[in-house]
Formats: sequence, structure tokens, C-alpha cells
Amino acid sequence: MGRRALVTGGAGLIGSHIVDRLLREGWSVRILDNLEPNTHRNGKPAWVPQDAEFIEGDIRHRDLLRLSLDDIDVVFHQAAYGGYMPDIAKYVEVNSFGTAQMLEIIRDDNLPIKKVIVASSQAVYREGAAVCPQHGLVFPHVRSVRQLVIGDFAVYCPHCGEETKQVATPEDAPIAGETVYAITKVDQERLVLTWGRQTGIPTIALRYACTYGPRQSIFNPYTGVIAIFCTRLLNGQAPVLYEDGKQTRDFCYVEDIARANVLAATTSALDGLPVNVGSGQAVSIGELATQIAAALNIPIAPIARGEFRPGEMRHLISDTTRIRSIGFTPDVDLSAGIARYLDWIRAQADVRDYFAEAESILRAKRIVHRVV
Repeated sequence: MGRRALVTGGAGLIGSHIVDRLLREGWSVRILDNLEPNTHRNGKPAWVPQDAEFIEGDIRHRDLLRLSLDDIDVVFHQAAYGGYMPDIAKYVEVNSFGTAQMLEIIRDDNLPIKKVIVASSQAVYREGAAVCPQHGLVFPHVRSVRQLVIGDFAVYCPHCGEETKQVATPEDAPIAGETVYAITKVDQERLVLTWGRQTGIPTIALRYACTYGPRQSIFNPYTGVIAIFCTRLLNGQAPVLYEDGKQTRDFCYVEDIARANVLAATTSALDGLPVNVGSGQAVSIGELATQIAAALNIPIAPIARGEFRPGEMRHLISDTTRIRSIGFTPDVDLSAGIARYLDWIRAQADVRDYFAEAESILRAKRIVHRVV
């Protein structure tokens, strides 16, 4: 396996930590990043290392993408447009088209790429796996707006309608994509894995759990719940919970996610597969908000205002059996990871609350609905 890497989105949260780890392990690294203003409001961040070649550009620009792929062994494709933003066309252009164009260039120009690892997401699942008292392990359907609008947030068995209990979700659970972002993440991973089978070039789709840690943008009010809660609290505002705050997620520290990427690049055991990467532990969003407030010593309780986002999963815990089979286990638990993130965010200037302004946009675009 060669040691020359291209990290698309290499100035972002996950990409930049992958870059750091690759450099520490002796790789030659090139970064392609368009410095998306929603995330990088002040331009190229100081953490982009001098030891990495940096190309500022957009993966939608074919000639620049071709240049970036020259003389590369492994592509870590992290570039994506993400979060709960109201855009539709841009998600498809960046995530779906950008990925397809990259694969087409590699194939048609016969580039000597030895592996492609794509950043997928737990968002590809339609709902987390569950257990029904009568039917055992089931894979529920997405909850309908008709159900959510009356304040019923439970997850029911698709066979008998009984209420279920959450369990860890394996990679063979049905994928669907119930938001525009999720649809394009499904596109990305299916394009990459299908292309890999067709070309014979090894590919892996890493389905990240909710990733957090230092360098998570403090400017983007549409993505990164821990960052959003922190900026709200530091500005004396209550964290806002959708539904009743009892929905659960799996959170994984960014350095663990980066380590999983490099591990996947240096083994063939996961080639051709979708792979969950997470902690395997569930935490409710309400508990998360309370934990962050306590860590900041800001006694402001979170508020649930009777709002929900259609297409959002109620529960998601990653079954990490597959990634653990190659020796991966997370090093940083949630409390330690939050402490590290808070140390970082306290050192940042201009920690403003951008969420309040974004809320009105999300309501106007019908990304957020209100319970009747």
C-alpha cells in the first residue's frame, strides 16, 4: 500500500484530524478543501499543517479535482455538504455529483489509486434497529409526520404496531435516507462501493456516528449538536431540544474517527463493506445538554418547545462488531471528549449564537415542524 494520501475536506473537523494522523505516521498528504463559508467563516484555519500540500478548491470543479488526484495512492473522501440546511440542489451537487465525478476521473484516466475510503454516516439508516416483544429484532420504518405532529414520538414494530425498545444497529439494517443530506450520503456510499466492485479497486464506506471534538465549527448553526449547545450556553441561551429530548445517539470523538480511517486504509479486512464507526453507547440528547451545561458550570436547563424535524431517527446506536474485528475500540469516552472540546472552544474568539437566526429559516423552509 502506498503512502500518498488525498484528504478531500481536509480542513474540516474529521478531515483535519485524519491529516494530522497520516502525517504522524509518515504519509505524504494533500488536502483539497473549498473552505465552505458556513464552516470556515474566517478562511483557511490555523490548524492546516505546513507539512501538507493544500489546494483550495471545490470537488465540483473537474480540472482541479483531477489535479488533486495526481500521484495519489489512497483517497480519504471527507468532503461533503452536511447538516440540517434548507438547500437541496447543493447537497446533490457536492455530495452525489462530486463523488461520482471523482470516481469517473479515477476510472477514465486510469489513475493508480489503490483505495478509496468514503465518509458515510449513520444517517443512511431509516431508523435504528429495535426489539419488539412479539417479533424480536425488527427494523422499523421512519415515523410519519402524521404521528409526530400529535406529539407521539415512539417507534413501533412494523409488523404488529407494538412499541419497541432500541438496540444497536448492524450494517445490514435497511438504508433509505429520509432527509436530503441522508439521501446524498446513501448516494455517496453506494456509488463508491458499487464502483469498487466494478473496477476492482478496494473501497470502504465508514458510517460515522455523531462526531465531535476540537475544530468543530462554532459558526455553523445547522450541524454538530455539541457545538450548537456549547455556543448557546456560552451566550446565556438554553439549548433547544427537538421532540422531547429523549431521542438517543451514538457519539464518537473525532480522533477516534480519524484513527478508524487510517486503520481501514492499512488493512484489507473491510474492503468492499459499509462499516459502522462509533462508541456503541447511547446517550439521550436531553442528557447531553445537561452534561454540557454542568461541564461549563452554566446552570441553564435545555428546553423542548414542541418542535420536530421530519425524517429524523428516534434512536441510533452503532453496532461496532465489524470495526472492532480489526482491533478498533474508541479511546475517548463522552465525558473526556466533551472536556477536551470545551477546553478548545473556551480558547476561541467570537463564540456567538448563530442558531437563533437559523431557526426561523428552518421553520420557513419546513425543515422544522411544530407539534399540534
